Amino acid sequence: MNDEYDLIIVGAGILGCAAAVAFARQERKVLLIERDLSEPDRIVGELLQPGGVLALEKLGLAGCLENIDSISCHGYIVFRDGQYVHVPYPDRSDGQPGRGHTFHHGRFVMNLRKAAAAESNVTVYEGTANEIILCPITDCAIGVSCSKKGESEFTINFYAPLTIIADGCFSKFRRDFIPKQVTVKSNFVGFVMTDSQLPYQNHGHVVLGKISPILMYQISTEHTRVLVDIPGKLPSNGSGALKTKFYEALNTERLRSMPNSFLPPSTNVHGGLILLGDAMNMRHPLTGGGMTVAFNDVVMLSELLHPSQVPDFSDIELILSKMQTFHWRRKKLSTVINILAQALYMLFSAKDENLNILREGCFKYFQQGGRCVSDPCLRFYLFHKTSLKVLWSFTPPVPWHSIFSTGSRDIEPVRETTRYYGFHYFVLIANFYINYE
Repeated sequence: MNDEYDLIIVGAGILGCAAAVAFARQERKVLLIERDLSEPDRIVGELLQPGGVLALEKLGLAGCLENIDSISCHGYIVFRDGQYVHVPYPDRSDGQPGRGHTFHHGRFVMNLRKAAAAESNVTVYEGTANEIILCPITDCAIGVSCSKKGESEFTINFYAPLTIIADGCFSKFRRDFIPKQVTVKSNFVGFVMTDSQLPYQNHGHVVLGKISPILMYQISTEHTRVLVDIPGKLPSNGSGALKTKFYEALNTERLRSMPNSFLPPSTNVHGGLILLGDAMNMRHPLTGGGMTVAFNDVVMLSELLHPSQVPDFSDIELILSKMQTFHWRRKKLSTVINILAQALYMLFSAKDENLNILREGCFKYFQQGGRCVSDPCLRFYLFHKTSLKVLWSFTPPVPWHSIFSTGSRDIEPVRETTRYYGFHYFVLIANFYINYE
C-alpha cells in the first residue's frame, strides 16, 4: 500500500465518504481510514432533507439513496394538544417538489462506502487512527499514525499534505485542535416499531409534548423510528427507570440513546488539517439538518480546493486562506440550520411559562398555512414573524386611537404585554446569535 497521498480522510461516515469521492474525481489520491467497515447501527442520521438530496445530486451520489428501501419524505405533520398542522417542503428552485428521504442509516452509509471504494483514486483502510503526525518544525499536520484492525500492536504511518478529520460526534481528535466544548442538553432515546402505519404517509411526525418533542418517521417499508427527547441527564437504562417513558414495543425492542450535542463552528486554522462534519459543528437533531450541512460542506469545500484553485495541497497558506472563505461562505446555509434547530428545540422543550407563550404563538403561526409554513422550513425569520403573532395573539384588544392617547388606561395592558413577551423574545434571539454562530 502506498504510504503517500494527496489527502487523508479519517472517518468513512456520511461526510468522509462523500469527501473522498469528490476529491478523488478531481484526480487527488485519497486515503480513507475507517475503524470499522461493518454496517453501522445508529438511531440518528436517518432523515435527509431536500437540501441534502440536492447536494448529493451535485456530488453525483444520488444513487446511494437507491436499493436501501428508503422512503420519500414530503414534509412534516406537527401535533400539539389534539391539533395538528401540515408543514410541507417548499418546491425546489427548478420547480420540482421538494423531497427528502428517510432510511436505515447503516444501509445509506454502506452505499456511500461502496461508491468511495469504487473510485480508482481512493484507497480504503480499515484501522484505527491513533495520532495526527505533526511536523516538529512547522507544527503542521503531515500524516496519520494508524493500527490495522486486529493488529493493534503494530502501527503504520501514512503521509499527506492535507488531512480531513471527519470522525463524527465522538471525535477523537477534536479537543486537540478546537478550543470550543461540546454541550449536551438532552438525549434522544429511540426504538423501532415494525409494521406500524403512521397517520400521514411520507411525512415526519413531530409531537409537541408538555416536556419535550417526540419524533416519528418511517425508515423503511416495515420499520418506523420513534425518538423521544429526554432533557437533562439520561436516566439509567439498566435500572428500568427509562422504560416508564414508553408504553409500546418494549418487549421486543431495546431502548437506545444518543446525546443531542451542540458545537458551534470553528475556523480551521491548523496547517495541513481540516475538521469537518460533527467533529467541527453540531446542532440539535430535531430538524434533521446534520447531513444536509455535511453534504453542502463537501460541495463547497471541493469547489474551493479544486485543482484550478489549489493545484497543490502542500500550499498551506493558500489552503488556510480558502478555509477562511469556507468558514464565512458556509454560514449562508449552516447558520440557518444551526440556529433554527437550537431555537426550535429550546422553544418546544421549554418549561418556562414565558416561552410557552412563544410556543403557542409559533403553532398558531404554522396554522395560518401558505407561506407561513412553506418558507420557515428554510428561513430563520420564522421567529421574527412568530414574535409578532405572539404579541397579536396575547395582547388585549384596545381601540386604535388609545395608542395615541397618553392618558388612556386601555393602553397600559398593551404596553405591559408587549414589554413582557417582547423582552423575552428578543433576549432569546440575541442569545442565539451570540452563542450559536
